[in-house]
Amino acid sequence: MFTGIVEEIGTIRAVEHRSGSAVLAIDCAIVVEGASPGDSISVSGCCVTVTALPAEGGFTADLMGETLARTALGALRPGDRVNLERALRADGRLGGHLVQGHVDGVAEVLAVEAKPDWTVMTFSLPADLARYVVEKGSITVDGASLTVMGVDHESDRPRFTVGLIPHTLAVTIFGARAVGDRVNLEVDIVAKYVERLLAAGMRSPYGA
Repeated sequence: MFTGIVEEIGTIRAVEHRSGSAVLAIDCAIVVEGASPGDSISVSGCCVTVTALPAEGGFTADLMGETLARTALGALRPGDRVNLERALRADGRLGGHLVQGHVDGVAEVLAVEAKPDWTVMTFSLPADLARYVVEKGSITVDGASLTVMGVDHESDRPRFTVGLIPHTLAVTIFGARAVGDRVNLEVDIVAKYVERLLAAGMRSPYGA
């Protein structure tokens, strides 16, 4: 489990593509402090397992075919930057919201509007995720917990917007995001559980 509070920006050192899988080598410093093989780290919103801690620093992680097919990680190349966060300790602060690191879909940056004190970023909204995204609700974009400013279901292409303060732009990869970039999305897990429980209740012969 994660919080969506990015701890550092990592850089892809190498990508080894195999038959239906891949191995990432990521340069970083903070998230590997005290880390061991088997630990979980969020890489731009996708929970991966640390497989090795090379002597030159950073860590490596295996990406199976399912991960490559359902996330934007398969398009990473050496030199690309990623948001990183260690798994939440039981006694840690929940600074963002409950994030599983299970990517629900991939979206595209549709617009970046820089304002004097903040930036508005617009993303496409996959149809199967639209019902979980609400104004002022939480959403995870590339591993960062963000508040939804607005949702547009009426456009020819559904979309949502978020506001990013200078601090967020500085400590995440959003400062370098451009129109056309693909991002990982994870909707609020609470919304999915509520939907499931309500559906189960409607099917119950007891009406509970």
